[in-house]
Amino acid sequence: MVLARQKLQRNLQLLLPALQIGRCSPTPCFPKPVSNITIQGVGDFYDLEKLCVLGHGNHGIVYKVLHKPSSATYALKIVQDDITNSSASHETEILACTDSPFVVKCHGIFEPRAGEKAILMEHMDAGTLDTVLRANGPFHETLIAHIAYQALNGLSYLHACSIVHLDIKPSNLLVSKDMKVKIGDFGVSRIVDSGMTSHDNLGSQGTYAYMSPERLDSQTFGSMYIYAGDVWSLGVTLWELYVGYFPFFPAGKRPSWMEVAMVICFGEFPSFPKQASQEFRSFLKCCLEREPSKRWTVSQLLSHPFVRMQGEPNRLLPFAQISL
Repeated sequence: MVLARQKLQRNLQLLLPALQIGRCSPTPCFPKPVSNITIQGVGDFYDLEKLCVLGHGNHGIVYKVLHKPSSATYALKIVQDDITNSSASHETEILACTDSPFVVKCHGIFEPRAGEKAILMEHMDAGTLDTVLRANGPFHETLIAHIAYQALNGLSYLHACSIVHLDIKPSNLLVSKDMKVKIGDFGVSRIVDSGMTSHDNLGSQGTYAYMSPERLDSQTFGSMYIYAGDVWSLGVTLWELYVGYFPFFPAGKRPSWMEVAMVICFGEFPSFPKQASQEFRSFLKCCLEREPSKRWTVSQLLSHPFVRMQGEPNRLLPFAQISL
């Protein structure tokens, strides 16, 4: 194990901090634009009124805003756009060209002032799956099947558009009160061009706890399977929704990045929950194959028996019972 740790330190693609979970820092005042900018379907930027902070995404702050003329609510993400931060251009480029019921809808992209981008998006009124998990505790697996179906359809659409998300996790899956789930936060995502043959050129940003073995150590696990990391991340996410905590460690443990990387790349996985159905355990195993060549693709997972559970009304939870 010591040798494996030393090897991983040499091969690791990331310079990662210790895992920290804490409160959000105070946010700055809502920026004023340097000029009036019209947004299709919304009107003048000055018609938007900040209501509250919804969260902090990759390289930006997300506000809940009110469009005063229509009383409609939106989410507005403000990101810094400069030569040292390419995430804003990646995110705006991706959101400008996507249109899927399983991906958060973008209503406008504009510059409120020099060096900033503002992304106006639909507001998902239940927050994120992380929000719902913290409020309600672990999910029943039939609800997880419903979530998996929607997230896989979102990934299927993105991958067909040559977009790899690179940061699938509970806080990046947005949810409405009627449990519609949409993929959001494309701050570290990339459009894969035709000449890209490995994920080494995709960057090392993201959330390391949800990264696949090949993203953490491409020398050991290879770098040819560009989209497979999204499948791994979804598997970890759904497992977390079932048990209620990050599944590779006991509840309450705060592992270092090296402990997480060692378990993901070389350690012994904890057993899948014994109380879970055979279909769910099989689904997780298909998502969490260490070798990316053996990991199921999104299209294969959409035909998995576990995902088909969501289409059986008598097996679904009454979603209205979810407290938000």
